[in-house]
Amino acid sequence: MVSSKASRFFDRVDQREFAACRAINRSLRFRPIQNYFRGVSRLGDGWLWYALILALPLIDPERGLSTALLMVTTGILCTLAYKGLKRWLVRERPFISFPSINCGTPPLDRYSFPSGHTLHAVCFTAVLAELMPELALMVLPFTLSVAASRVVLGLHYPSDVAAGAVIGAGLALISVALLNPLFITLFAT
Repeated sequence: MVSSKASRFFDRVDQREFAACRAINRSLRFRPIQNYFRGVSRLGDGWLWYALILALPLIDPERGLSTALLMVTTGILCTLAYKGLKRWLVRERPFISFPSINCGTPPLDRYSFPSGHTLHAVCFTAVLAELMPELALMVLPFTLSVAASRVVLGLHYPSDVAAGAVIGAGLALISVALLNPLFITLFAT
């Protein structure tokens, strides 16, 4: 069974990443850090991305609608990918596996691998980097904060975040290459 092989693999990896997770998670003792990363995590639940997607046609009337539709479509693909991987690979979150790691905010789902927040943040930022680079530079600090928040809050291992970033970037590049020409044609002014 794949999940039992994955479980044995993740048990070994978890042990190797535990010290880094615990050290990073200790920053939660500082209230401003805790509040910052909780806020970033909450916005990373989708709220900032939803607002940005809705604003894109207003920000750039020429490219905004096709870019927004591309981000929505790619976001759906990202959700299917990370939910499928989580159900298949079944990696417990750091705060579940290691009681000395504090959970800084309630998780949205049970399993850890890959980080869905990071996957979406990197995906959306990569789409913007390809189509609206000036806007991508503006959201990049938020994207980096989302990725960091996952480990700081005890919700993910660094490898979950790295995998989420790679998958998100890959899906964004594929989507821009394959779907963007179609959306540009559909919404040409």
